[in-house]
Amino acid sequence: MDADNSIYVGNKPFMNYVTGVVMQFTTKGAQEVIVKARGKFISRAVDIAEVSSKRFLEGQVEPKNIVINSEEFENKEGKRVRVSTIEIVLGKK
Repeated sequence: MDADNSIYVGNKPFMNYVTGVVMQFTTKGAQEVIVKARGKFISRAVDIAEVSSKRFLEGQVEPKNIVINSEEFENKEGKRVRVSTIEIVLGKK
């Protein structure tokens, strides 16, 4: 699958992400879309996946796979930090 079908969750308005997911399935004809998030945006990614599949694409799309992990990186102060990540794969039924 292309990285093109990934939605990275951040600070933009909630509906921008939902619209992005819906557009991937409807106008681009994607079979799968991955909603990705780190840290404090994980709960937002879950909400985006749920609203997309249960409200806008009801009966057409369902969660296929959920991957949780963590990444380690160096913050601005030079300290090693671990942050949780999630990837929610939504696929056509």
